[in-house]
Amino acid sequence: MPTDPIVEEVRAIRDAYARQFGYDLDAIFADLERRQRERPTAPITLPPRPAAPTEVRERKDE
Repeated sequence: MPTDPIVEEVRAIRDAYARQFGYDLDAIFADLERRQRERPTAPITLPPRPAAPTEVRERKDE
């Protein structure tokens, strides 16, 4: 199976980031929380979209 260069790049970046913390999930999580606190703006939240109407079809008994 051929490799996707974008996927490989993302995996390399993810591995380099995790390596900085010795692959310690607690340390990675703490860093992500710190980065989130330091963001200059709040994350964007959008209101929920209304559900699209659905068509009810009668069932044909065969």
